[in-house]
Amino acid sequence: MMFKIYLVEDEQNLNDILVFYLKNEGYEVKSFTCGLDAEKCIEEDMHLWILDIMLPDLDGYELIKRIKKHNENIPVIFISARDTDLDIITGLQMGSDDYISKPFLPMELVIRTRKLLKRVYKQEGNNNILINNKYKIDFNKRMVYSGDKVIELTSREFDFLCTIIENKNNAMSRDCLLNKVWGEDYYGSDRVVDDLVRRVRKKLPDIRIETIYGYGYRWCEIEN
Repeated sequence: MMFKIYLVEDEQNLNDILVFYLKNEGYEVKSFTCGLDAEKCIEEDMHLWILDIMLPDLDGYELIKRIKKHNENIPVIFISARDTDLDIITGLQMGSDDYISKPFLPMELVIRTRKLLKRVYKQEGNNNILINNKYKIDFNKRMVYSGDKVIELTSREFDFLCTIIENKNNAMSRDCLLNKVWGEDYYGSDRVVDDLVRRVRKKLPDIRIETIYGYGYRWCEIEN
């Protein structure tokens, strides 16, 4: 599969360099230097958005809102010169899957892109499972259903759900969840795990995710 990536970066020189490296990796790349131009292409088919936060017209935060409104499951990587913990957490809470602080080596973006695409679009085989006679999880389509209703999960939320299901009855530390869901290269607070669990619990209220205070979480669903 040739992955299609949409890159939004207003620094033309950096934009050209990143496009070169990503294309050299074998990806199809469409690039933009302003958020408004990128917004016009939100409904097109792509596999990944790479967004600069500091754009001259429509900033990355506003752009990701519009992207996720159209397709909540599309993965997003933020790149930005702003590298405070608050900026990173804000980006992750808004639905980004990774955050790279400038300056960075182009190959770092290539490596993170490769890992993210592999995780999000990996082939799971023909696995469908039913949880608590309530939720059907289709791993191939990365979809969750309650009856005929689709429950919209972000890419990160779905990865978390898969992780705790694969580790049924096992206590998982926040650090372990960070490594498995966010990747070993993640830098930031483990508070993002708690925020993610709150969102999953809200969307899937009949799934029992136990809190292990001071450690992490455990899924102990009753066998169907």
